[in-house]
Amino acid sequence: MTDTAAEDDKDPDIELFVKAGSDGESIGNCPFSQRLFMILWLKGVVFNVTTVDLKRKPADLHNLAPGTHPPFLTFQREVLTDVNKIEEYLEEMLTPPKYPKLAARNHESNTAGNDIFAKFSAYVKNTRPDQNRALEKSLNRALAKLDRYLLSPLPDEVQSGHHSGDGESTRKYLDGDELTLADCNLLPKLHVVKVVAKKYRNYDIPSDFRGVWRYLGSAYGRDEFTNTCASDAEIELAYRDVAKRLGK
Repeated sequence: MTDTAAEDDKDPDIELFVKAGSDGESIGNCPFSQRLFMILWLKGVVFNVTTVDLKRKPADLHNLAPGTHPPFLTFQREVLTDVNKIEEYLEEMLTPPKYPKLAARNHESNTAGNDIFAKFSAYVKNTRPDQNRALEKSLNRALAKLDRYLLSPLPDEVQSGHHSGDGESTRKYLDGDELTLADCNLLPKLHVVKVVAKKYRNYDIPSDFRGVWRYLGSAYGRDEFTNTCASDAEIELAYRDVAKRLGK
């Protein structure tokens, strides 16, 4: 093998900086950090992860990306700080045949569930008991919309003969049976919704949302999700001051 071929075969030098947990070392609660962590893992590229303690941000990191909170990334020493742009950049730079393409085939997969996190935030930040029920219903409506998407057969499921077009889809994820960029965006947020709403509002995602529960169950079976996720305790801690108590 020539030196050039060996160079081409080498993984690029990538370091991901994510928010640290309360101990300053473990992974902290940050769906955006987890989104990039999952993408890199799914790409199968070799990369380093550094957790950044926001209370004691080291000077060298401050110099690397001044004024920037994690997540950010260095790719061949170039500093990238915008999460959406990092996602596009990784998809553009880490391509087949060496690295899998992760973009969803169906455009709707990228927007499914995109209003859930906003509805959840309004629900857990609310302090007025008279508004609680309406905000909970609003969250349920957003989850119901996602549930319908997950249970509806995708066009390529029908075309490939995997589905007749009648009845429900049995796919594992938003865009099929493989994780895509759409899942890397939604799953970390959906998990936060599940953990925090239970802790601070004693709310459970309704059991009749079979598509949503199947989706979460599929994710919990994947190392790319579970090993990039903050612990439930870290997620609860992150929301301790955000999730307001309902007034009497």
